[in-house]
Amino acid sequence: MARYVMFDEFGGPDVLHIVHDGRPEAGRGELRVRVRFAGLNPVDYKILHGGEAAVRYNAVPPCGNGNDFSGVVDEVGDGVTGFVVGDAVFGGKRMQGQADWVVIDATRVIRLPDGLTFEQAGALDIAGRAAWASVRQLGLGADDTVLVSAAAGGVGVIACQLALRAGATVIGTASAGQHDFLRGLGVIPVEYGPGLVDRVRAVSDRVTAVLDYHGPETIDAGLTLGVPGARINTIAARGHRTGTGVTDVGGQAASLADLAQLAALIAAGAVVLPIDSVYPLEQVREAYARLMGGHLRGKIVLAVS
Repeated sequence: MARYVMFDEFGGPDVLHIVHDGRPEAGRGELRVRVRFAGLNPVDYKILHGGEAAVRYNAVPPCGNGNDFSGVVDEVGDGVTGFVVGDAVFGGKRMQGQADWVVIDATRVIRLPDGLTFEQAGALDIAGRAAWASVRQLGLGADDTVLVSAAAGGVGVIACQLALRAGATVIGTASAGQHDFLRGLGVIPVEYGPGLVDRVRAVSDRVTAVLDYHGPETIDAGLTLGVPGARINTIAARGHRTGTGVTDVGGQAASLADLAQLAALIAAGAVVLPIDSVYPLEQVREAYARLMGGHLRGKIVLAVS
C-alpha cells in the first residue's frame, strides 16, 4: 500500500490527511519514483484554501497535495530511454508530490547531480524555477541595486544569490534573526514592515530593481523609491498596482534546463539552499503550520522514505 497526502475539502492544514491506497504503476513513457523527500510551498496552502489559486490549478477536492519531490526510480515504463531503476531524480507534479510514489513523464524529471542532497532536491522545483525566472526577467547587472523581499525564504534566498552572481548589489528584507545569515551571503539585510522605505534609503541612495516574494508592501516601497514598474517583478502580489508596468514572471517561465543549471550550482556549493526543517510525512499538518508562520530560512521538506 502507498500513502498519499490528500484533502477532501478546502480549508487550513487541519483538512490534510493521509490516505492508504494501491501503489501506482508506470505507463508508457513514464517513471515511477519512490519518493524520499517532498517539499512544501506557499502555493500549496493557497490551493488548499480554495479561491483563485485552486481555480488556476484546477483543484477539485478530493485531491492530492504538494508538488516538489526527490527520490529513486523504481519502475521504468515502456519506451523510456536514459533512465534505469535506481537512478536518483527530482522534479515536480502538481498536487501529487506528497506521496510514497509519484508516476511522472520521464521527460519531466532531472537526475540529481553529485553534491545535491535529496533534501535539497526535494525542495527545489517551484522555488528554483521561480527564483531563476524572476531574476532573469529583470536582466540584473553590475549597475543594479535590487531590493529582494522575503530574502531568507525559499525563493528569496536563491534569488538573492543569483542576483549577486549577476553582479548586482542586493538589499534583502527579513526578520532580525535572519540578518547575520544574509550578511554571510553578501546581502545587505533590512527589517521588513512599516518604515521600510526609510531603512532602505539608509543603506542605499539608489535602488534600480525589485524582486517581490512577500506582498504589496514591497511593490509600494519600490515605486516610492523611484523604481520603474517594469523593473519590479512580483510572484506574491500579482495584480497589485495595475497600470504601473509591474511584471509577474514566475516559475512557469523557467525550463527544465534552467532548473538543472540551478541544481548544478547548488551541488557545487556556488548557491546555498538551506533546509529550514524536516518533518515526517505523518506530520504534514504541523509542517504547513510552520510554513504559514513565516520567518523561515530556506525550505521545509517532508521525509517520506
